[in-house]
Amino acid sequence: MSLSFLETAKRESFQSWRFRTLMNWYPMYFGTGGKILFWSSDNTEVHLRLRLNLWTYNYVGTIYGGSFFSASDPFYMLMLMKILGKNYVIWDKSADIRFKIPAKTTLYAVFKIEETDIASIKREVAENGQVTHAFTIKWVDKNQVTYAEINRFCYIADKDFYKKTRRR
Repeated sequence: MSLSFLETAKRESFQSWRFRTLMNWYPMYFGTGGKILFWSSDNTEVHLRLRLNLWTYNYVGTIYGGSFFSASDPFYMLMLMKILGKNYVIWDKSADIRFKIPAKTTLYAVFKIEETDIASIKREVAENGQVTHAFTIKWVDKNQVTYAEINRFCYIADKDFYKKTRRR
């Protein structure tokens, strides 16, 4: 079985390995049925796996749609928090999902934040104080067949701008 789409030139540090391990055992994430396979040391890449199991099995014998959604929930927000640092406020704002095929097989998702995304976010926040940035996640099998696509929208703001707007 070749999972070349999961291969990366990036490395996992002890700190990112430890964070990944703790996240996998965090009850709220563990309950999704997802598993974090890799978290890059620069926080720009994360790999997930979602299997059909006791936590993800639905009435008709496929992976529960909520598992697709919840297993992919916190990652772009957490990645951005680690990349951008404490001078920014970051929230998951909204998301939508499009199911393509019912899944009975193991699925994978790769989350990437490119340097161009980071530069664009920083530029827009500097100009407007805040931005909502969209990321697309694809749940795929080992042959790259897409089972679901999720758009996640993250709100990013300058911390001072955020504090001023919260006072209203």
